[in-house]
Amino acid sequence: MMQNNGFSSGPSIHGDGRADVTGSELVDLPDAQDSTLDVDRETLKTGTTTVGLKAEDGVVLVTDMRASLGNMVSSKATQKVEQVHPTAAMTIAGSVSAAQSLLSTIEAEAKLYELRRDKELSINGLSTLLGNLLRSGAFLVVVPVLGGVDDDGPHIYSFDALGGKSEEDYAVSGSGTQFALGVLENRYEEGISMDDAEDAAIDAVLTAIERDTASGNGLTVARITADGVDIEKHEDLAELQ
Repeated sequence: MMQNNGFSSGPSIHGDGRADVTGSELVDLPDAQDSTLDVDRETLKTGTTTVGLKAEDGVVLVTDMRASLGNMVSSKATQKVEQVHPTAAMTIAGSVSAAQSLLSTIEAEAKLYELRRDKELSINGLSTLLGNLLRSGAFLVVVPVLGGVDDDGPHIYSFDALGGKSEEDYAVSGSGTQFALGVLENRYEEGISMDDAEDAAIDAVLTAIERDTASGNGLTVARITADGVDIEKHEDLAELQ
């Protein structure tokens, strides 16, 4: 049975001698906590809109570029999707400092796994590690969407702030979620092409921007295939409409 009781300073070992990829490769972190953490629901509200969509040959992630501080727009050029693996990227919604720490930690863990085992961590393994990091309580409050491609094909994973995860065809996080989801419900089709998936994800975020005051100021688009991750910024929304 897989051991999943927190993190150690190196990979833990199953009874049959296999390494447990869900443990930390890097540092000691707080023990995993129960999902009934006493967290104020208002604290879990995150301003932004991020979208992930699974396509036939890869994954598309799209986010807005606005960062808020209360009712003030603190930045109009924030990059909310980052590469964390040779063929995976993650969007962020929530606390900036916690998100930056989570991004650097998950990227370091993935690189160390590859160096120690001479193979890349699967996207499922990466999602399990990400969920465990969130459950540690050390990265409140971040609500990511993870997208990547491995030998099993493209994957999209959604998470809540306490580490719960699920694999989806498409996923949304942030305050613009309800507006973006309506677009994706109408636009998503099984086997959708990368170009059509990108158009649908962009339309979903643009629709959220129209109604959600915490989202806006441009888009960041990531296309992920078996060949790698390509990220582009579009500061002028007019060119995408």
